[in-house]
Amino acid sequence: MFTTALLGVISTAGARPTIFVPDPIAGYAIGGHDPVAYFVDHKPRKGMSQFEFSWGGADWVFVNQGNLAAFKQAPEVYAPLYAGCGGYALSEGYATAGNPFIFALVEDRLVFFHSVVNRFLFLANYEQHLERADENAPKTGCIPSK
Repeated sequence: MFTTALLGVISTAGARPTIFVPDPIAGYAIGGHDPVAYFVDHKPRKGMSQFEFSWGGADWVFVNQGNLAAFKQAPEVYAPLYAGCGGYALSEGYATAGNPFIFALVEDRLVFFHSVVNRFLFLANYEQHLERADENAPKTGCIPSK
């Protein structure tokens, strides 16, 4: 079962490695978006600095105390798969930076994509693409956060 949402496009730079590299502008993981909000609100929402938590080599921000508490309890559940790298690109054997505005919830996991086309192609056969992305993640430095 998967749920999807598409809300816009931002520029992406460089693939995300095994740790969550802070966005160079926002200074936070995944561009300062609350990872729990993707599951609760089904869209990216900017977090606030008063709800900040360090995990996975980066600082994360949240929209409220509840989302922060949920993430603290199970960060590997809410953090994007593949350290934020694009899921479809990984299934094809290479790493691209995932875009926090182009995402899908696939088997209850947050997956980012580099482009709208990549998102569409991934979802057309997501079981096969998940399997291949899981295989390629260690080779590219985009380790799944399972």
